Amino acid sequence: MLGASPEALENGLVTTSTGNMAQGVAWMARELGVPATIVVPDNASLTKLAAVERLGGRIVRVSWERWWAAVDADDERDLGEGVEGFYVHPVQDAPVMAGNGTIGLELVEDLDSFDAVLVPWGGGGLTTGIASALHALRPEVKVYVCEPETGAPFFAAIANGRVPTKIEYTPSFIDGAGSGALLPQMWAQAEPLVRDAFAISLAEAAAGVRTLVERARVVGEGAAGLPVAAALSGRAEGDRIVCIVSGGNIDSHRLAEILEGRVPD
Repeated sequence: MLGASPEALENGLVTTSTGNMAQGVAWMARELGVPATIVVPDNASLTKLAAVERLGGRIVRVSWERWWAAVDADDERDLGEGVEGFYVHPVQDAPVMAGNGTIGLELVEDLDSFDAVLVPWGGGGLTTGIASALHALRPEVKVYVCEPETGAPFFAAIANGRVPTKIEYTPSFIDGAGSGALLPQMWAQAEPLVRDAFAISLAEAAAGVRTLVERARVVGEGAAGLPVAAALSGRAEGDRIVCIVSGGNIDSHRLAEILEGRVPD
């Protein structure tokens, strides 16, 4: 965004996001003094949307299917009337993936050794960035993808002999991970870097969120519970395992349900 010309930024910034990337774009728009329009799916967390609006972003809600089609199209078309500006893809932009890769750099800087890293998979930009950095600096470290079983296309592709296949997707309280298909570009980049994928039940993910709160005093959203659940279940190989807690934007009523031992809708 900082590298865009004033002409490109004339109509502001646009992104498609469930809410985490949206906050980054809205923050940068405020810094640049331009408007931000954020197109979100209809299952986006209200907590995330409120944070975007506090930063001055304009929310445009569409159906999940339309939102995913826009992400898959790799540009801003079909986002609705009045949605225009410099488009920042939430997943496939190379600078976005490079930014995600700094997480991998921090792991190498902070930890003497570790065996595996578990990463939530939504579109793949987070996994690809982290895995690329680790592949360059610690190629022996295994990277695992974690998805909700209600929408686990990477897991399905692995089970299908590493051949992507379309699956059924059901929205859930895990709004930052899971989908019905893989973005072809992201599959091509991530597949050689990923050891395996895990499909996590909603109950396991909720238990992961609860564990983060009760034991680490960390509030994580649904997607953040996926790696924790996978690690606690013993799915990943290795003794020292890193879980990427990818966000803390969870609606308070859903967090309350989880802390009471229930699984939110």
